[in-house]
Amino acid sequence: MLETLSEKLAGVIKRLEGKGRLTEEDIDAALREVRLVLLEADVNFKVVKQFISSVRERCLTAEVLETVTPAQQVVKIVHEELTAILGEGGHELQEPESPPGVIMLVGLQGSGKTTTAAKLALHLRRSDQSSLLVAADLQRPAAVDQLVTLGKQLNIPVHSEDLASRPVDVCSRGLKQAREQNIGWIIADTAGRLHVDDELMQELSAIKRAIKPLEALLVVDAMTGQDAVRAAEEFHERVGLTGLILTKMDGDARGGAALSITSVTGLPIKFIGIGEKADALEAFHPDRLASRILGMGDVLTLVEKAKEAIDEAKAREMEKKLRTATFTLEDFLDQMHQVREMGPLSQVLDMIPGASAWKGKISGDDIDESQLRKTENIILSMTLEERRNPGIIGGSRKRRICKGSGTLPQDVNQLLSQFRQMQKLMKVMATGKGRLPRNELTQLFQ
Repeated sequence: MLETLSEKLAGVIKRLEGKGRLTEEDIDAALREVRLVLLEADVNFKVVKQFISSVRERCLTAEVLETVTPAQQVVKIVHEELTAILGEGGHELQEPESPPGVIMLVGLQGSGKTTTAAKLALHLRRSDQSSLLVAADLQRPAAVDQLVTLGKQLNIPVHSEDLASRPVDVCSRGLKQAREQNIGWIIADTAGRLHVDDELMQELSAIKRAIKPLEALLVVDAMTGQDAVRAAEEFHERVGLTGLILTKMDGDARGGAALSITSVTGLPIKFIGIGEKADALEAFHPDRLASRILGMGDVLTLVEKAKEAIDEAKAREMEKKLRTATFTLEDFLDQMHQVREMGPLSQVLDMIPGASAWKGKISGDDIDESQLRKTENIILSMTLEERRNPGIIGGSRKRRICKGSGTLPQDVNQLLSQFRQMQKLMKVMATGKGRLPRNELTQLFQ
């Protein structure tokens, strides 16, 4: 997410860190680079102009110019100004006075409304809130089937009717069903449309009058850059929106839409889509995204994801095994599965402070899809006895494991060697006696 923008900003900041004290010329030179970086990221030029002006004014103070750590002060200022243009406050869903709360999703064709509707329902369920999906996209026949299928997969109820129905009637009857069944929210998936299509825009207005949504959210594709900003302006003018959901933030999005859309439209971003899986939807926090862009990590989101993915009872059991040095390959496989539940490793790395420095050396996608899968296949090709006692694995067993996992003998040897080193480290930690040789520590983390 926003990797190019993050890397270039990190380069500018690193050059500032090499200077003992900053002059006005140093700051102007750095801000010229930042301006180019933001414009290349397709950020609205008016937003860039205001951002640079605000940062420059704050940097040209004695607090920055005369401090012994000027680069840190500049980073603090840039973080605060990035948070400001991303939008402060108002990013949570409004609380309904009485259920059901109504969410109406609108947007252009292909922006990902239908999958976003299902993701949003799953997000609400994780906070113990029930929802009913309403299939009101009758322009695209497959949309109704798609939403029904997603509902079945996630065990979320869907209100759907035949394609001859009127979307406004479908939404009204869906609202009635939610009231009768005491469901907390309804999420209406409307048809994709261009803002210049008067007939379809009038249909949206009719739906809005009929169901009176608490939230009218525009789903926009972050990869479309400033086109997403223009679409948001037009939809807001024609329909009246309460917020935005940016999809495909895990792709090649340069960041322009995320950094421009709130400043230009005045609408808060409520959620961001970070993948195709049903759980790949995050509540939007401006300060957290600003931290990720600057390579400062996002510990709060990392902790939230860990709580969702890691079973508490298993974590306590694992802690005991680590303390008593009884950790096995079977346990390692279980831990690996739980970490992968948190999302692609590249996204997890983005949330770890300082991990941006590794980006040039480690490809998160390669590790996630190649190395971790190879390790998983090797362990899955072992018998239960071998996983619990890898010391019994000899030549014939290795050949069988290689054949079952599609790997080479050196791959199995490397895994076993690293695991033995890990066991040594755990014994040292458990007993508090002895120390692991430096060369073994180096090999362990290669």
